[in-house]
Amino acid sequence: MRQVHAKVGPPRGFIHFVHLMPTTLIEYIAAALFAAALLHTFAAKVFEGLSKRHPNHAGLFHLLGEVEVVFGFWAILLISVMALTNGSDKALAYAESRQYTEPLFVFVTMVIAASKPVLYAVSAAIEFLVRFIPVKQSLATAWLGLAAVPLFGSAITEPAAMTIAALMLSPQIFRIEIPERLKYLAMGVLFVNVSIGGTLTSFAAPPVLMVASTWGWTSSFMMTTFGWKAALAVIINATIAVMALKSYLTNTNVNAAPKIKIPKVLITIHLFFLVGVVFLAHHPVAFLGLFLMFLGVAQAYERFQNPLIIKEALLVAFFLAGLVLLGGMQQWWLQPVLTGISPEALFFGAVALTAVADNAALTYLGSLINGISDEAKYNLVAGAVAGGGLTIIANAPNPAGLALLRKGFTDTSVSAGQLFLGALLPTLIAMAAFFFF
Repeated sequence: MRQVHAKVGPPRGFIHFVHLMPTTLIEYIAAALFAAALLHTFAAKVFEGLSKRHPNHAGLFHLLGEVEVVFGFWAILLISVMALTNGSDKALAYAESRQYTEPLFVFVTMVIAASKPVLYAVSAAIEFLVRFIPVKQSLATAWLGLAAVPLFGSAITEPAAMTIAALMLSPQIFRIEIPERLKYLAMGVLFVNVSIGGTLTSFAAPPVLMVASTWGWTSSFMMTTFGWKAALAVIINATIAVMALKSYLTNTNVNAAPKIKIPKVLITIHLFFLVGVVFLAHHPVAFLGLFLMFLGVAQAYERFQNPLIIKEALLVAFFLAGLVLLGGMQQWWLQPVLTGISPEALFFGAVALTAVADNAALTYLGSLINGISDEAKYNLVAGAVAGGGLTIIANAPNPAGLALLRKGFTDTSVSAGQLFLGALLPTLIAMAAFFFF
């Protein structure tokens, strides 16, 4: 059992100003740029509007309106400022000291999970399950996409689950003719359900993965402590969304199976690549090598493939890499906040902080705190995963979902404010499941 050390610092519930002071000027700048990037995500839709009103500069405004570009753009600015103030060697040293395994992993899993043979297998599995649900096929398919696939993320990891669910739901729910408010509700439900749906095991959800080995949390512990509560919330959220969309899904053609029959051997090989990448998730050199082999197979059997989503996946990886760079210099104010409040308040604080900082970053900081109680551990992780659908940056797979679903929204742009409102109800349901049970 970990030894408990007495904490030296301000009384619980109170954080003295000096504990929030950064130690260097660059930390001030990094915090300001992080805030600017966050505001930029909420203003992305505004830039899309400006691109139409100012056609001479449409390209620039369209670029600034790409949510996936936001954090990468501000991260480049941070490195540039660091080079000017501290020297290029120190700026490069900081950039190279960051851990980019997660952005690379999300990139690889997005491309493989969105390949035609994998989607063919998922489509066949969904069609099989639909037969046992006593409702119309369109409703059953939508419900499985919002409930079963996010929960399956506990086995195949959250990024893969997000990619499969988004591609599965895109032609059914995220269509121009469906009201925007309902699409934001569905997106909010998907994001929240993926965030909490990965808590049935100890390796699938990034915020859980950050603390599992340090705190000795096994998959059996996760299932009994978090998993069943998450499953309950996922089912309720998915049911609410499908009921709200019912009249728009009744006549929707959801048969996504491709016309060309794909050889079973090729499907098996693609699933092997996906499982292999998941198994090697902490070893980027190994899973990138496996990914290169996958690209070779995809090229060799091109007639059984859709165009690979390389561009979309690269944009998502760029977003996450920018978040890694900017988030790496926010510890000076995040950690005092986490250590300065009671375990009960920590739950609600974690939900709120997750909306403005990646939930895995929060739990990672929690894993560094000596003597943190079991109650505080639970509340920190529960709050972090419950708030994982409120914003694009709240959970690592969210940018992947955004990249694949944005075409169904007006101007192909997603409003961060509308997403927050759409995710509010499913977030409250997830919070209730973790807090009261």
